[in-house]
Amino acid sequence: MKFVDQVRIEVKAGDGGRGCVSFRREKFVPKGGPDGGDGGKGGDIYFVVDTALTTLLDYRYMRHCKAKNGAPGLGKTMHGKSGASLELRVPAGTLVYDDETDELLTDLTAPGGPILFLAGGQGGRGNARFATSTNRAPRYAQPGIPGEVKQLRLELKLLADVGLVGLPNAGKSTLIASLSAARPKVADYPFTTLVPNLGVVPYGGYKTMVMADIPGLIEGASEGHGLGTRFLRHVERTDLFLHLVDLTGMQEGDPLENFQMINHELCRYDESLSKKPQMVVLTKSDIPEVCERAVEIRGHFEALGYPVFLISAVTGEGLKGLVQAVGDELDRRREQQPESLELGVPPHLDTTGD
Repeated sequence: MKFVDQVRIEVKAGDGGRGCVSFRREKFVPKGGPDGGDGGKGGDIYFVVDTALTTLLDYRYMRHCKAKNGAPGLGKTMHGKSGASLELRVPAGTLVYDDETDELLTDLTAPGGPILFLAGGQGGRGNARFATSTNRAPRYAQPGIPGEVKQLRLELKLLADVGLVGLPNAGKSTLIASLSAARPKVADYPFTTLVPNLGVVPYGGYKTMVMADIPGLIEGASEGHGLGTRFLRHVERTDLFLHLVDLTGMQEGDPLENFQMINHELCRYDESLSKKPQMVVLTKSDIPEVCERAVEIRGHFEALGYPVFLISAVTGEGLKGLVQAVGDELDRRREQQPESLELGVPPHLDTTGD
């Protein structure tokens, strides 16, 4: 499975190099004095948000991430070389937790960086630093300061404008495949989609929206049933839900009751999800019986205040109107709530109060 949205890693900044104990040795220069140089600074750990990444797969095979240590100091007051820093590239929407305390350290939501996360240790001072009028030949130097170490848990919450939700086999994967270049697996059995899929959908001539196909939800999903809470986190950061409803009779129960059940599971997982706008999408209109049932069921959803669209992702019927309506709603919301582009800053590195 190439989609990985949670990993545990150990990160360590580089250790500072030790200082040098050395004395000048040169012909015709008696008692040349101490000339030990300082050790180099250890490398830092940075996080960089990379928009080309959509998974934490790389860290499944790289559990220990360590910056280079600083080099030790040398004679002739030569300082050691600083250790190379390490940049950890992650997808937008990555949350960084301290795995030991479960504290959220930073939330990386927007492209940018590098963001300093762990500072490398300072190099130790050489014996030349300790020469005084009363101690002209110090024979000691400082060891380097060890770099910071943390056990981290990285969790990915996909950033998308639109989230597709609904029961398994409601047509979510077919819809995103029709509207974008995404090519999720499509088949006629439940839970065909095992991982979220992202697709970029054009609208309004030159604008685009990011659509997320969330694996099918079932009753008890908020408690871990089916694919459970594993992928529910990915709906938290969507601005709008398209709730797909299948009227072919392949799914047990009344469509309206199934719709309410999915919304109940979303609310149980996170109450704020119930405040997000939803549009109801009646799928598979290329099947005659769906068109017949849609007349009645549309009225029930509209009575509840939901915009309703009847589409066929196979023939393209209704897709243009749906995309335009979704785009208009997103534009309206963006005007009301302009997004902040600031990245989260680790609390222990926040310098805004200085």
